[in-house]
Amino acid sequence: MKHQSSDIRVTLGIEDIPKKWYNIAADLPEKLPPPLNPGTKEPIRFEEFRAIFPDEIIRQEMSEERYIDIPDEIRQALIMLNRPSPLVRAIRLEKALNTPAKIFYKREDLSPTGSHKPNTAVAQAYYNMKEGIENLTTETGAGQWGSALALACSMFGLNCTVFMVRVSYDQKPYRRYVMETYGAKVHPSPSTVTDFGQKLLKENPKNTGSLGIAISEAIETCVKGQKTKYALGSVANHVMMHQTVIGQEVVKQMEMIDTVPDYMIGCVGGGSNFAGFAFPMMGLKIKGKVHTEFIAAEPVAVPSLTEGEYRYDFGDTAGMTPLFKMYTLGHDFMPSPIHAGGLRYHGMAPTVSAATKQGLVTPMAVDQNDTFSAGLMFARTEGIIPAPESTHAIRAVIDLALKAKKENQKKVIVFNLSGHGLLDMSGYASYLSGQMNGHTH
Repeated sequence: MKHQSSDIRVTLGIEDIPKKWYNIAADLPEKLPPPLNPGTKEPIRFEEFRAIFPDEIIRQEMSEERYIDIPDEIRQALIMLNRPSPLVRAIRLEKALNTPAKIFYKREDLSPTGSHKPNTAVAQAYYNMKEGIENLTTETGAGQWGSALALACSMFGLNCTVFMVRVSYDQKPYRRYVMETYGAKVHPSPSTVTDFGQKLLKENPKNTGSLGIAISEAIETCVKGQKTKYALGSVANHVMMHQTVIGQEVVKQMEMIDTVPDYMIGCVGGGSNFAGFAFPMMGLKIKGKVHTEFIAAEPVAVPSLTEGEYRYDFGDTAGMTPLFKMYTLGHDFMPSPIHAGGLRYHGMAPTVSAATKQGLVTPMAVDQNDTFSAGLMFARTEGIIPAPESTHAIRAVIDLALKAKKENQKKVIVFNLSGHGLLDMSGYASYLSGQMNGHTH
């Protein structure tokens, strides 16, 4: 059977895996500001990216084309990642909230590593392999991205080195073991294997690390290595594009049940799951075809969209990346060690930042304790233990569903369940034992 069009679980067939990635840069009302060379303050040239990225990734990063073809080998890999993923109605959650709203969630927790991250990891590993690269370096916060890249490198025969933010390295040893099981080498960041890491450890041996620091270490390792490139799990335009397989499937699934969402919600750290989920429908909104409101839920502890400045800043702490126009808290911002490690980033993807600046995205900040209470409610109604990152979206969903109840409105709320929390149980343990603080800033 090709399709099931019950609105309890909306499934697609393998032939429905998107054949192109969608690039919102083609449709934004105002043109996306280009990344700048930090020295000259001029737009970055193609060849300047070559130190860290393969040519095809650079072409995609700089592209303003609306659609980019997905090679067959990548579509085959996406099948292995359990694409297309189902869209599920949260009947039990609706009942528990006693809301007239309909709530749906896109299940990105079904990939082998349990999150949306492999959607771009397989694309990046594939293009590097095609161009003769043998080693990839990267950073990871909670370990979701590191796990995804480790898996993708094992699929395409590449070596993988991961710099894992030290607080997550300590909090989440099983994430590290997942990466090592797939064959990756994992260093706590700041580490003793890079000049930048050694410098920071000398200044403060107890440095808990940040994504910005881990990015600096991964880029340093890349630049010094032979046949080595760097892979990025979020923020960059090409990453947002690769993730739009999620949102294109959602558009098709909503059409199958003849429904238009009133709200689409995703959590945001760097922006990739939100962008991948929301951008295809947002493209339709820009063209005047839907009325959907897009809500980005971030932690109160790292409020880049709600409290950051929209300006050019480095993507990393050491100042080794190009300057990106984005909402930022400053590249030297040190976030508190919240459990949602994937959301501990000082900036926001340029495309998500531009869409927010241009009024297409409504950001909101939520407290850590409130997100875990939402995660518990979701687990106890829908049966899935969500990743701490995803609970930020769930908190926003519950609040909107309760608002719909109060106003007696039959709203349609769709959110991205960006990952499961089965390797994040230390966070749940902390919450359940009453030892978690809210980590407000």
